[in-house]
Amino acid sequence: MRPNPTATALLLCALALPAAAQEATLTVSGTGEVAIAPDMARISLGVVAQAPTAAEAVRAMSADIEKVLSSLSDAGVAQDNIQTSGLRVDVQQTYDEATQATRITGYIATTDVSVSVMNLATLGQTLDAVVQEGANHMNGLTFDLQDRKPALDDARRAAVSDAADKATLYAQAAGLALGQIQTLTEGITGGGVPQPLMRMAMDSAEKIPVAAGLVTISADVTITYGLGE
Repeated sequence: MRPNPTATALLLCALALPAAAQEATLTVSGTGEVAIAPDMARISLGVVAQAPTAAEAVRAMSADIEKVLSSLSDAGVAQDNIQTSGLRVDVQQTYDEATQATRITGYIATTDVSVSVMNLATLGQTLDAVVQEGANHMNGLTFDLQDRKPALDDARRAAVSDAADKATLYAQAAGLALGQIQTLTEGITGGGVPQPLMRMAMDSAEKIPVAAGLVTISADVTITYGLGE
């Protein structure tokens, strides 16, 4: 049977399509950052109490944390911005060489509270108040923005602009024309994520100076461009 000329031509065209459709591309990454003054702080603080029995340790801890929570309320911190983040009772033990055995010497009750302070002007006074009322350890103080979106959007725009600048430079260096964007992918945004600024034991009621500094919000993008002659 003689081959069909039309079918043969269509087959040849189909085989040629992938090669013709292949286009040179350029993939670049861009990063954008925005530094902005924070308008809030997050504090992780707590109370540790030690006693001969677990019940006594818990009672002492509970009495102190009640006073701490009351001082936070008096400082203007809303109840919605106060959350218990940890509660535990640990056994204190010591090794007795005479008997070659461990024995219980007491108990330690610990509670942690996470606090969001929305008015930075009151942060130092708030810290001072909780120390005076029984808070005796701090796990961290971090700064952030109540609304991160405007700064994040600016960082995203800067990231796209950074990627476009790189793509233009590479295309010109290679003697090629930069084509249309084919794909644009946002990476994991970082920066501004609260990082512990201090970890300390608080055993005095002295005023606590606080420097907020700046929060950095960043965004990353990966863009693929087409390239032409």
